[in-house]
Amino acid sequence: MSSEFIVFGAPQIERDEIDEVVACLESGWIGTGPRVAQFETEFGAYKGQPFAAGVSSCTAAMHLSVLAAGIGEGDEVITTPLTFCATVNAIVHAGATPVLADVDPVTMNIDPAEVEARITSRTKAILPVHFAGRPANMDALMTIAERHGLKVIEDCAHAIETEYHGRKAGTFGDFGCFSFYATKNVTTGEGGMVLTRKEEDLARIKMLALHGMSKDAWKRFSDEGYKHYFVVETGFKYNMMDLQAALGIHQLRRVESNWLRREQVWQQYNEAFAGLPVTLPAETEANTRHAYHLYTILIDETRTEINRDAFLDLMTTKNIGAGVHYLSVPEHPVYQDKFGWRPEDYPQAMRIGRQTVSLPLSAKLTDAEVARVIEGVRNALGAKGKEVRAKREGASARRKEVTAESEALPLAAYHLPLSTTQSS
Repeated sequence: MSSEFIVFGAPQIERDEIDEVVACLESGWIGTGPRVAQFETEFGAYKGQPFAAGVSSCTAAMHLSVLAAGIGEGDEVITTPLTFCATVNAIVHAGATPVLADVDPVTMNIDPAEVEARITSRTKAILPVHFAGRPANMDALMTIAERHGLKVIEDCAHAIETEYHGRKAGTFGDFGCFSFYATKNVTTGEGGMVLTRKEEDLARIKMLALHGMSKDAWKRFSDEGYKHYFVVETGFKYNMMDLQAALGIHQLRRVESNWLRREQVWQQYNEAFAGLPVTLPAETEANTRHAYHLYTILIDETRTEINRDAFLDLMTTKNIGAGVHYLSVPEHPVYQDKFGWRPEDYPQAMRIGRQTVSLPLSAKLTDAEVARVIEGVRNALGAKGKEVRAKREGASARRKEVTAESEALPLAAYHLPLSTTQSS
């Protein structure tokens, strides 16, 4: 069996993407242009949403969405502590204050009851994350948002294929933000997308993403002739390039077949790990669709006799790449210093963050590689368990020897001389 390193989240790149990238290079138009427009149209069609803006990353998508929602200094946005730092950073960069609400221990998604408890007069939005590709409880979250007049910005970095009660993730809130990073289910290397429900929000996001320049400024060097533009707001350099979109167009066309392959791997993992002393992902809820982006297991040392980091080290020695998604946000010093957050204030996210391991899950995985991952997990747990059991058995045998030796001693050996027992 091959010992080649299994890269975590390796993308499935095929001939169509390569040919499209070459065609893009040969066209001479590699910046923002017609391929970005095509990718936006096709991604919007896939999600059933007419307004889509391609950007440089999901982080950019969230930052622009917070700004387009009219959120800034003095405002609060409620989000989850179990997420990548980008979710919180997007709020901070807009000048607003992130407020954390703990997660449900089973779904690992933000708990609506915790959200409700943290709403104040300064709350302006909820920013849920569809963690690992499992949809958040959007019925409850949208009800809360409507009752309090809040915006909803969905972090769909894990959730391209995700559905909740017949609707696609990213179409519930005012904004849906997607990632096309190298490890994502659809990749452009780096890149992101914003879905909006209103055309005016789309226009502002596109303008902010390209320096704050007026509409269609990217066409100023096209064959239509030079176009004058005006800077109408101090914006950012967040635009997507045609080189990125060239990858995304064909990645998107295989999104369903790739999803089916990841589902197969997911089920193989579930069956193989069913008898192991680890916590597996919860079953997919009725009338929802899991994107199968991350396959996370929880390593509880009291059950496995090995801690999470030791498990990761053992997997690495077997040439198997694994990830941590994620240490809870309050674990990081910058947020402790800035907001006074402490991990123990969010006990579910803290526990999950300290125990979680993400195993390789990609349409590129071969059956042989899946078998190696399964064997690696079993061996990592079993090897450590044998070591711990051997130590325990050795200690137990030693205790028995000591007991036997003690029983063989004469009774007088248990009595100290009288002089040592008398008080002075």
